[in-house]
Amino acid sequence: MTMSATEYYTSHRDEFLDGLERFLRIPSISTLPQHKGDIARAAAFLVDELQAAGLQNTRLIEGEGNPIVSADWMGAPGKPTVLLYGHYDVQPADPLNEWASPPFEPQIRGDDIFARGASDDKGQTYLLLKAVESLLQGGGELPVNVKFLIEGEEETGGELLEEYLKVNGRKVGADAAVVCDTEMFAPELPTLCVGLRGMVYTEIEVEGPRTDLHSGVYGGVAPNAIQAISEIIAGLKEPSGKVTIQGFYDDVRPSAQAELSAWARLPFDEPTYLRTEVGSQALVGEEGFSVLERIWARPSLDVHGIRGGFVGEGGKTVIPARATAKVSMRLVAEMDPGEVFGKFRQHVESLTPAGTTVSVRQLSSAPASAIDPGNRFVRTAARALTEVFAAETVYIRSGGSIPVVGLLQEHAGIPSVMMGFGLPDDNIHAPNEKFHLPNFYRGIAAVSRYLELLGE
Repeated sequence: MTMSATEYYTSHRDEFLDGLERFLRIPSISTLPQHKGDIARAAAFLVDELQAAGLQNTRLIEGEGNPIVSADWMGAPGKPTVLLYGHYDVQPADPLNEWASPPFEPQIRGDDIFARGASDDKGQTYLLLKAVESLLQGGGELPVNVKFLIEGEEETGGELLEEYLKVNGRKVGADAAVVCDTEMFAPELPTLCVGLRGMVYTEIEVEGPRTDLHSGVYGGVAPNAIQAISEIIAGLKEPSGKVTIQGFYDDVRPSAQAELSAWARLPFDEPTYLRTEVGSQALVGEEGFSVLERIWARPSLDVHGIRGGFVGEGGKTVIPARATAKVSMRLVAEMDPGEVFGKFRQHVESLTPAGTTVSVRQLSSAPASAIDPGNRFVRTAARALTEVFAAETVYIRSGGSIPVVGLLQEHAGIPSVMMGFGLPDDNIHAPNEKFHLPNFYRGIAAVSRYLELLGE
């Protein structure tokens, strides 16, 4: 006897939660080589889950890097084909001492499940799979054709997926993609993201003396690599937050008034945002722009870490010979990542203090993305979300970057529907990451309904 997708996932809620917990227990950290085995375990877990759900042609796409999990179901001739994207790799869990519970031992507190990857992106990837399972196992078939591409390198640049799409993009054979790797603007407010900032991620390395030197014997004459890299970093932005790289803002366009007006109507309270999300004493950034405009429609530059010298317990009076900094820039539409990196490198080289040499490397990049809210696939997603959440869907942008969105547009020629179910306080990339379980279940319902509407 067949049943609706809603009846199926309602009767399998406990099994779905158990599967999510098993997925979250795998420490599939793509940035740390010692977790290579865990990456393989996470990929194998997804293969088993996809096969059990009834997907076909399940396989691993392998190459130089972590495998991509692929599967499809193409039994709806004449209907649209939807590519479902997610990633199974996660960020490191450091600092461990700030977690209330171990990061790879999922714990439910209230309506939230806490674990690394809970929201970014295992929970949201898993709900895509369970939405398809609910339709396929409940009714015996899908209303549309679906394909899965789930990568294991999103947190480290996604090189294998990029190469795969460059070669096979036009063969993907989909009409649109669904990406569940974004967040809702506020609890209970269904949200579609229609714009992403791009990114250029770099590494700066400064070299001074041949080796570390005694600061008593050589202090005052030997160049200090940490001092030098600090001066370089200080020269990248003004205290006001404006980036000082020559030509950095040349291609930045003002936001449309209609979009600014729509953002002004969103339920956003700056003091609450400062207190509950940022947690600092004040917000910073370019003067003359609202908070939402600064994070969604303006470029930015940030330093992620500095390494060098002595940082252990006690004292060691050395002048460090080398220092490294990780620096990224978030880009908006019309900014070309290659051009931005060239300007950045030239500016860093111009700031290099006497007695030191500098090298600048680009580690990864992605262009900004924009999706037309009037696109058929976006409009249908808004309808599905409104039905499930019983509230009007809002459109936002995101300050983050999801490289696959731009890659799918460029190499496969398909738009991405960014239908995310995370919340602003999910602590992604930070200690105590969580996912709101009601959103996990409603996410399954919304994606299922979306596929049904597309098939009508």
